[in-house]
Amino acid sequence: MTSQPNTPPKGQDRLDAEQVERFRREGSLLVREPVLPPAEFEALRAHFEQKLARLPADVRPETMDVPHFSDPSLFRWLLADDVLDLVEPLIGPDIALFASHFICKPRGNGKRVPWHEDSAYWKTMLDPLEVVTVWLAIDPSRMANGCMCVMPGTHASGKKGFSDYDPVDPATNVFNIEITPSQRDDTRAVACELEPNQASLHDARLIHGSQANTSAIRRCGYTMRYMPTRARLSNNARKVHQVYLARGRDHGGNTYADPARAYPELARYREAAGAGGH
Repeated sequence: MTSQPNTPPKGQDRLDAEQVERFRREGSLLVREPVLPPAEFEALRAHFEQKLARLPADVRPETMDVPHFSDPSLFRWLLADDVLDLVEPLIGPDIALFASHFICKPRGNGKRVPWHEDSAYWKTMLDPLEVVTVWLAIDPSRMANGCMCVMPGTHASGKKGFSDYDPVDPATNVFNIEITPSQRDDTRAVACELEPNQASLHDARLIHGSQANTSAIRRCGYTMRYMPTRARLSNNARKVHQVYLARGRDHGGNTYADPARAYPELARYREAAGAGGH
């Protein structure tokens, strides 16, 4: 079936067998077709611009972590079939929303994202630790403005997403730690250059990062993170986090939050506990 121009394919047509195999092998995949219908993407972009305009002057735009806790209108996009249909071929039909994060690098001084594995931040939160991220480009994402780069195949390394980390300067980096140089090969990095409404998908265990944005062009993406419902959120994690049933049914004994209501107290607790940022 051939889709109409600028219209995302539907259902199982979103990823073919070769794309699924590439994701399994490399730990990431670029989606060049539009993720959302044009009107829905423009609505999301406009919604983000409003959120960015309300951000306090002393808050960096790279740190807009779990915005859906206090802004349930984001579930219009987080639970959209157009997005879930990208995830289902990779983790199955029973899907929970794990997290989301606007990471916006302003032009001129956008912070660097150190080399890391998402799984290193979540290793006490989920069992098994299976998360797929849909990194949706809000702006053009290029090498010049600090696009994400990945190290293909590192999700299948012997460390399984738990490398050793060294401290880095938080004044110039989004996170304050980075995978130690002896445990990564920077020459393997591949740039994920994207147009708005395109996406990259990546495994939680994949090594990835991005350079600072010193260009004259902003770089923003919305990370939408999903897990199979067989993964269970730990009791300790529930103090600072929650998950939402996105499709299908539960297999892990999880308790799911209500996407129709806001949880601003949880967002504040996470910030106070230092849980923000990833």
